[in-house]
Amino acid sequence: MLELDGGDAGGQFLRTGLTLSILTETPVRITDVRGSRSDPGLKPQHLAAVETLTRICDADVSGAALDSTAIEFTPGPVQPQSLDVDVGTAGSVALVFDAVLPLAATLDERLTLSATGGTDVAWSPSLAYVDRVKLPLLRRYGLQAAVERERTGFYPVGGGRATLHVGPSTLSPVDLTERGDGHGVDVHSIASEELADADVAPRQARAARNSLESNGLRVRHLTTTSADTACPGSSILVALDYADTHAGFSALGEPGKPAEDVGEAAATAALAYHEGTPVVDRHMADQVLVFLALAGGEAVVPAITDHVATSLELLDRFDVSVTVDDDHPEASRLVVDRPLDVA
Repeated sequence: MLELDGGDAGGQFLRTGLTLSILTETPVRITDVRGSRSDPGLKPQHLAAVETLTRICDADVSGAALDSTAIEFTPGPVQPQSLDVDVGTAGSVALVFDAVLPLAATLDERLTLSATGGTDVAWSPSLAYVDRVKLPLLRRYGLQAAVERERTGFYPVGGGRATLHVGPSTLSPVDLTERGDGHGVDVHSIASEELADADVAPRQARAARNSLESNGLRVRHLTTTSADTACPGSSILVALDYADTHAGFSALGEPGKPAEDVGEAAATAALAYHEGTPVVDRHMADQVLVFLALAGGEAVVPAITDHVATSLELLDRFDVSVTVDDDHPEASRLVVDRPLDVA
């Protein structure tokens, strides 16, 4: 059984560790789960991911309980099926989906996962990011997957719902070393129906567009949506499309924070990326690593963060060799020398 220490890592280490366990048919013991966090152990969204992965491969598991700090996981073969999971809070459904997506490489039939929880919450990619940035980028390399939003869920109540469809996928080597010529910019703004009278979604969108266009980026498409939600909230995504990559930048509304500030925050992050050199954004830098490990290839990511460094250490435990070239001050080139040995 492979021993993994999660003491210096967060929930991504847990999810990726279990996903790699399934892909390689390697039993794992993860100790000190989220040990560096102020609230260590399994929280509802982490437990939801564990339970989902357990059902997908009929794993033998111990320690799958709230606040548990140790998990033992012995995977079986992946079983395509239709699943339903309730995170139980505003925990991120996107992060539960994140744990499942790489299993596409081992599927022989379609897998469907419906999840209830938070679709637009802090510390995770928004569902719009998954739909309009992450999945289009990974489809370039053979991933067969799509997501449907059924209801939007904001913090603190959640209550959002979405469904992920994943099909058997033959992945090709990843080449994210150049952005390519040209670009297009789309702005997607959403707010609760109870904020419609305050014009929150349109104000977020207009502020983002004004900031982008005053700095030379013309907005191609601008959409605003009013959503039926369990509690008030808002979010915005600025998505950038280039010939060879996609990137996205989100911001969330907060009580007392003007809608204009929310829109400008997303636009400012998008402009900083556009003027820089990384080929993928900071969310994708961490999430693309498993696909690099599966298919081989290389990617130019923002300068190595703690999250990426921890993920690289985890891949090394599964005998994936990655060379890091960080000669450039704003970016690092990751090259997979030895891909994952998938069972």
